[in-house]
Amino acid sequence: MWNARMIFAVVAVLATPAALAQSPPGNYPDKPVKVIVPFAPAGPTDVVARLVAAKLSERLGRQFYIENITGGGGNNGMGQAARSVPDGYTILFVSSSFVVNPSLYPKIPYDPYKDFIPVTVAGDAPNALLVNPTVPAKTVAELIDYIRANPGKVSYGSAGTGTTPHLSGELFRLTLKLDIVHVPFSGAGPAIQALAGNHTPMAFTSLPPAIPLIQDGQVRALAVSSAKRVATLPNVPTLAEAGLKDEEADTMQAVLVPAGTPRPIVDFLYREIRAIVALPDIRERFDALGLDPVTNTPEEFAAQIKTEIAKWGRVIHDANIKID
Repeated sequence: MWNARMIFAVVAVLATPAALAQSPPGNYPDKPVKVIVPFAPAGPTDVVARLVAAKLSERLGRQFYIENITGGGGNNGMGQAARSVPDGYTILFVSSSFVVNPSLYPKIPYDPYKDFIPVTVAGDAPNALLVNPTVPAKTVAELIDYIRANPGKVSYGSAGTGTTPHLSGELFRLTLKLDIVHVPFSGAGPAIQALAGNHTPMAFTSLPPAIPLIQDGQVRALAVSSAKRVATLPNVPTLAEAGLKDEEADTMQAVLVPAGTPRPIVDFLYREIRAIVALPDIRERFDALGLDPVTNTPEEFAAQIKTEIAKWGRVIHDANIKID
């Protein structure tokens, strides 16, 4: 007969992270798994990758460790991942540079369609349209009027040439036929600090690093580029709500594996990451970072890659953006 103590012991075992994990294919993983992040530590892609990798390690009982391979706008790390053995022991965590770089650079060391199998987008970070508080505009419409009254005199900062915030700014400029000047910085942090210091009156940046300054009133958020409002900033409208349709843009934090990785491993990783992103503590961290949880299927992610490469390719072409 089962007594209460025995039942409690069984429940405790079943509640451990390893027991809560999905059934793995074969004995996968039976050794440490490398997670390549093609950017420097502490950036948004690195932060999300470390959150997910730590949970995978807990749940599966094997170490999922981060290897930062920087340079070339992410191309160096993505190229190395493309050449890795497709056995499930190399995972690539990317940002939107994965879908931007094919149109931005004359040559890249990977084929986005042939070299990888999409797993899922863990989360999206919307871009934000920000202004310095001295700018006489509290809405997007007022900002547009201000720019048109000062042609060629208004500059906007971004995290750098070819980043999705830069492309958001160019899409904004092209759609409205505005005369504004792009000022590229070496990351979102410097761009936001320049905005707060009024060195540039406006900026398009990824939302997460801007949230503290928005909340402190050092910069003013006029809109976010996501499809819906961000929980952390519920009073900031979307660009669509501000009257600009088809301006959605974000910085994805997504997972791929080298082409040839066994499908059971791909599906297993997808199920695990979907379960991890649904955990309350991860949702809380995503909210604090301004990230929208996604976890679309591998098939949905593959379709998204095609759509976004075409979308940003048009913007890069129309804006004549080039990186040699």
